[in-house]
Order: sequence, then C-alpha cells, then structure tokens
Amino acid sequence: MGGFTTTSGRCAAGRRNNGDDGGDRREELRSLELGGTSVWSVTATGRPLVLRLTPHPGRPPAHRRYHVTLLLEGEAVVVHERGETALRVGDFYCADDSRPRELRAGPLRAVGIDVPQALLPLPQDEADRALGRRTASRDGADAPLVRFLTQLTRNTDDFRPSDGPRLGTVLSGLVAVLFARVARSDPAPPPRPEPGALAPRIARFVQQNLADPELSPRSIAAAHGISPSHLHRLFQGGQETVAATIRRQRLERARYDLADPAQDATPVHVIAARWGFARATDFARAFRAAYGVAPTDYRRYSRTLGGRIAT
Repeated sequence: MGGFTTTSGRCAAGRRNNGDDGGDRREELRSLELGGTSVWSVTATGRPLVLRLTPHPGRPPAHRRYHVTLLLEGEAVVVHERGETALRVGDFYCADDSRPRELRAGPLRAVGIDVPQALLPLPQDEADRALGRRTASRDGADAPLVRFLTQLTRNTDDFRPSDGPRLGTVLSGLVAVLFARVARSDPAPPPRPEPGALAPRIARFVQQNLADPELSPRSIAAAHGISPSHLHRLFQGGQETVAATIRRQRLERARYDLADPAQDATPVHVIAARWGFARATDFARAFRAAYGVAPTDYRRYSRTLGGRIAT
C-alpha cells in the first residue's frame, strides 16, 4: 500500500486475540494495482489502529506519489508535522509521500488512492496547494470519485488485469478534479495577484504561445501594448517572475508528453522544441533542475508505471 505499515499489530484479514485485556481486534487491509495507480481499503474493529506512512529515502522529486484518504465509517485523526487533523465520515484528506504522517483511528472503514505525480493530469503547483488539507466530499463534484472507489474496493473480481491501466487513467482524472477543487478553495491570496482584465489576457496569451521560442517578457509586453517594466510590476508579490512562469509551463507540457506512451516514438529533442526549447541541452538542464531526473530517465520511469497522462 505504498509504504503503509501498521504499528498497532500485524495487518491481516482475520481475528486476533491480544490476550492482555481479552479484547479482540480485526484488521483487514486490501490493495488493488491499476497500472501505476493503486487503491487500498482498510477495515478495523476493536482496539485502536495506527497506520504510518514514511517517506522513501532518496526518491527523486519527480517520483513523488500523491495520496487521497476517504473515511467511510468511524472517526480518525491524521498526525502530521504541523499537528493533527480530525476526519469525519465523508471527509477526504490530500497528501503526498514526501513527509511522514500517521492515521490513528478506532473502528473504521476507509479507502484511499496513491497516484504517481507523473500520472496526475494537473500542474504540480496546483496539486501541491491541496496537500495537508481536509475537505468534505460534495455530492455533485465528488460523487463520481466516491462511487468509483466504493465499487473498485468491493467488487475487485469484476475486473480483468487488462482493465487496470484504463481504470487507473480514469481514477487519476477524478483525483485531479478533487485536488483542483481543494486548491481553488484555498483562502490564501493567489500567487500572482494581477489587477484588472489585463492579467487573464496575459495568462491566456502565455498558454497559447508556449511553443514559440521567441516568447519572452518583452514580446508579451509588446503584444499587450505595455512596457516590460509594467508587465514585471503585474507579477510583483507573486511566487514567480514572468520568465519563470513561462519556463514552468513549458516544462509541464513537455513532462505530460514524455509520460504519454502514445508519443514513445517522438524523440526528446522534438518534444523540447515543440514547447519552445530551442536547444535540447537547455531543456535537459531545466528539466533536471525542476524534476530531479533527466528527461530520458523520466520517460523510462513513467513507462514502468503502466499508465498515461490524460490531457
């Protein structure tokens, strides 16, 4: 289950008598692999249960996995670096495997999902804004994810091994919807507060022209009839400069393409040029700085997951 172990006792589907107080505890833990994505379920009765997740030492940033826990019955508390977060029935908790945490609970029933960062069809910065947060499931937005999880964990015999990658792609998309909703509900100010109607037009212009190797702060300013200094002032107070925004979005698009098995025959340098990197060496250097691995190694790793990016 992606690093989870039980500290309250061996995890087994069965009944166990602890002997010291005559109490019984039953714990059942199941997992289902869907390409590179996995789904797990846990049912526990009797004495308290602790599930602990520990980071994988030495794992490159690009190999991170995102986690979602959905509490179906009982009560639980997630213990993390910043304190504790109480979960009620119907609550989701979003996290990743870069920081340790524990799930402490009495009798409960819960399901969860592990999705590699490479297979989550959502920009990394947006996904990261959902981490460490609890959110109540909503009937409209989250009902498909809740139903899908419940069916997967209850009726595993209904699926063939060949269904795994396709189901994993569907599940990754549903997780992306959840993460995007949680990220948008963040009460913190947006990373780039830009006044007026000009800011959305600039954002759309950047997205539509990422493939242009000449895209730059100067060309963006010229296209919108403002000075470069005015453009830079619009980005003041945010987390990125104009150039950093362009580079990040280009790298994200290239990362999606590298993780897509349908583009296996496309050379890395062609993908780099497609997204505005005129020199393959510049692309390789920027990709490694952003994700911790070379583009070719990232493509090879994503193939071992058995999934694909949905865009």
